[in-house]
Amino acid sequence: MNGLTPSEETQLLQTIEMFEVITQSQPHDYQSLEILKEAYSKLGRAKEAVNTAKRIAEAYMQLGQLSSAILEYETILQQYPDDPDVRRALAEIENKAASMTASPMPLEAEAARPSATARPGAEVKVDDGRDLMHKLFVEGKHITAGDFELCWVTPPPAPGKIVDPFLQVLHDKNILPLDKSMRLLCDKSGVAFLPLDRYDVDVELARKFPRDTCQRWCVLPIDRMSKSLMVATCNPFNKQAAKEITEASKDKDRIIWYISPPQELIRVIKKIFK
Repeated sequence: MNGLTPSEETQLLQTIEMFEVITQSQPHDYQSLEILKEAYSKLGRAKEAVNTAKRIAEAYMQLGQLSSAILEYETILQQYPDDPDVRRALAEIENKAASMTASPMPLEAEAARPSATARPGAEVKVDDGRDLMHKLFVEGKHITAGDFELCWVTPPPAPGKIVDPFLQVLHDKNILPLDKSMRLLCDKSGVAFLPLDRYDVDVELARKFPRDTCQRWCVLPIDRMSKSLMVATCNPFNKQAAKEITEASKDKDRIIWYISPPQELIRVIKKIFK
């Protein structure tokens, strides 16, 4: 017996169904794989949990993050010391270690870089992801600089108003179709796509976060798994939104962004904060 209520078990099964789809299409998304492994573990499905742990380690290897891969494999060996797949993988890592180095995706690396500290008395610039989005869309030659300036909105607007995300504005002005911009953002950021109309959002969790933050930045905490807080967004580079959500989280969870369709995200935010 796993000690779960029928409701908890149903939620975990839904999580597994959703994240199996996500990780099949994005096998290097180790954050989603972590959530999947956690769900299998809570259901007592040890075999699937171990297989998912192996997929996490393989994802780390493909990304060149050898130390993380080794740690994941060694964790498996604590339970299954004679696992031939793990032993073989660790031997392979030893052979590759001399020639491989960790190399995060360019936009991921820049997004992870800490912001410069403002000088005393200087105006503090809000990092809403504008620079990285400009680099992706304009320098990547998908739209013009003029189109970017036309469509980029810098909040704050009037309180209680949801700002249409940049991707939606591009679509509404017939500059870049939504499916193309979302595919581009997912591919270049390494952030997984999550359709909200198929996900059972934890409404009580979402309402614990500031309405103003969710509406201004069009973001929404949708679920918590272990020490990770899953947040839906259309702009995973928005450090200010991440800062406000982290400050509002009593447990100081690690944020895992998921990119969701703008209209679905707006609809759910309006429903939760009506």
